[in-house]
Amino acid sequence: MGLHEVSFMSFSEQDTIKGWIYTPIRKPKGIVQLVHGFGEHSRRYLHMILRLNEEGYIVACDDHIGHGKTAYDSGNWENWGEEGYMTMAEDEHQLRKIVQDEFPDVPFFLFGHSMGSMIVRSYLTKYGEGVKGAILCGTSGVWPNAPELRAELKGRIDAGEGDQVDPEVQGKLMGWMTERIDQPNTANDWISGDPDVVADHANDPFNNFVSPPNIRSLYYFVEMMEQIIGKEWAEKVPVSIPIYNIAGDQDPVGLYGEGVYAVTNWLAETNHAVTTKLYSGYRHEIHNYRDIREEVEDGIVDFIEGVLNKGVR
Repeated sequence: MGLHEVSFMSFSEQDTIKGWIYTPIRKPKGIVQLVHGFGEHSRRYLHMILRLNEEGYIVACDDHIGHGKTAYDSGNWENWGEEGYMTMAEDEHQLRKIVQDEFPDVPFFLFGHSMGSMIVRSYLTKYGEGVKGAILCGTSGVWPNAPELRAELKGRIDAGEGDQVDPEVQGKLMGWMTERIDQPNTANDWISGDPDVVADHANDPFNNFVSPPNIRSLYYFVEMMEQIIGKEWAEKVPVSIPIYNIAGDQDPVGLYGEGVYAVTNWLAETNHAVTTKLYSGYRHEIHNYRDIREEVEDGIVDFIEGVLNKGVR
C-alpha cells in the first residue's frame, strides 16, 4: 500500500483541507472516494480502506472542514464555512480532481457514510457525470423536526447569532436518537451496539461530538438535509449511476429502515438502479461492528465489481 498525503484550500477559503490517497500494490481497478460523517474523520475507516486496497482499489478521502486533522491543525471545529451547504461537496470535488489527475481513466466510485452519504447525494446532483457508482451507508430520509429546526436557526442567523455555539441546538438535532435503546450508557450509544466502538469514538481526539458547530454551520447542515429528499432530489441524480444503499435496521439516522427505504423508493421511482440491504439488529456504524464489518465490505466490493463487470446498470 502506498500513502499519498494531499492538502488544498477549502471552498470556504478559510481552512486547508487535509486528505489522503491510499494506493494498492498492483494496477488499480478503480477509485473509491470515501466521504466521512458528522463529527468524525476518515481514518475511522482504515479497515475498509485496507480491504479495498487489497481488492485493487485506490481510496481517496479527506477530513472535512471543521473535522479531524483539518480542524485539529487549524483549531477551527465550529465554523464549517460561510458558503452554504455545498462547501463540503465542493471540497470533495476538489479531491476528486486531484486523484483523477494523478490516476486518469480509472473508474470512479463514491462511498459516503451518514452525513457523508448526504454530501454524496448532494454532490451527485451537480457533479454526477463520470461517477460509475455510489454507496450510501447509514443515510437518512426525511429528518424529524428539520423544517422547524431550520426555521429556528435561520431566525438566529438573521438576529446576528450565526457565529454562536449552542449545544442545545445539537441536542434538538440529535438528542432523540437513543430513545429506542433500553438504558443507554451514553448519549452516543446510537452509533453502535458495541460499547468498545462507542468508547473508541468518544476517546478519539480527532472526533468532536462535544463542541458543536456554530449556528450557521448547523443551519447549512439542516438545509442540505432538506435539499436531498423526495423525487425532486432523485430526478437530479444521473440515472446512469447505480446506487447501493446500506444501513442497520436499528439505526435512528435512517429511522430504523423507514428513511433508508424512502431514499430507495425515490430513486426507484425515477428509474435509477438501486440495491438496498439492511443489517438486522445493528445500529449506525455497520462498517465498524467487528462481527459484520467483513460482510459489509464484501457487499461493497461485490457491488463495485458488479458495476465494473456490467452486472449492474
